[in-house]
Amino acid sequence: MKYKMIARGFAGFALTLIASPAMAHLDPAAHGAVAAGFTHPVFGADHVLAMVAVGIWAAMLGGRAAWAVPAAFVTAMALGFVLSLVGLPLPVVEPLILASVIVMGVLVALAVRVPMAAGMAIVALLALFHGYAHGTEMGGAEAIAYLAGFASATALLHSAGLALGLGLARLSQMTALRGMGGLVAVLGAWLAVAG
Repeated sequence: MKYKMIARGFAGFALTLIASPAMAHLDPAAHGAVAAGFTHPVFGADHVLAMVAVGIWAAMLGGRAAWAVPAAFVTAMALGFVLSLVGLPLPVVEPLILASVIVMGVLVALAVRVPMAAGMAIVALLALFHGYAHGTEMGGAEAIAYLAGFASATALLHSAGLALGLGLARLSQMTALRGMGGLVAVLGAWLAVAG
């Protein structure tokens, strides 16, 4: 039973990583700003990998970090979005988004333990770049609705990683969790090279 659950977790995780939509992003005029914002992080493998890994790492940190680390990510991501809207330049956004995937994968793979505040600071720094990218690719969407959409999707991706992390930790499957982190890091490196 325990191994079936682990196999299902890996299968679900793998399917999430390989799924790709036909369109890069929804048109806010046709689908609404909330839907366009919601699908933006979901349609990008780099965003999905980083968000799920944040949730897994938060689960590994445990305690209050399980909610505080993802909350710090979403908050800083919103700040990055605002920086983009006001035209403040942020250098090397896309390379740092790809680096965030690798960093989060390594943190999970090595089961790095840090104090909650440090974990929050790490993910907040990475989140600025994700939020900035959402802002630069917003198109004609209404900003608040678009923000609500991508913040909701991000929180759900964090929650999926958190549930996966807590579930596997409960089954004492730290090796499986660390393996997922390694997979995220490798896929992040592949995205960096392929892009």
